[in-house]
Amino acid sequence: MRLRRCAAAAFGALALTLTLPTPAHAAQGQFRYTYLTGEGYEAVGFLNNPPSGQCINLHGVGSDDLPPAHSPKNRTDTTAVVFANTDCQGDAFFSLRPHTGGGSERLTVRSVVFS
Repeated sequence: MRLRRCAAAAFGALALTLTLPTPAHAAQGQFRYTYLTGEGYEAVGFLNNPPSGQCINLHGVGSDDLPPAHSPKNRTDTTAVVFANTDCQGDAFFSLRPHTGGGSERLTVRSVVFS
């Protein structure tokens, strides 16, 4: 009788484990960028452990009436593809390798997606 209960409990736990949703993969680390605030001050924006496979419009530069961000630094464990336009649109993009990828002030960005 005890063996049946243990087997049933183990089977139930296994079934529950298999049906639980798995969390979405996220890039581990930090992505940084520099931008000008609406008041004209230079600021540093960052994303900690950003989600992978999802386009992210960068805070502070998501509007076309604001200047784009620049000098992105990819300190995550995945490749970051930065775009000059919002919503990861357009032909102007650049790949930053994991951990050490970075761009100069000439590389302007408004959105990013992580692999």
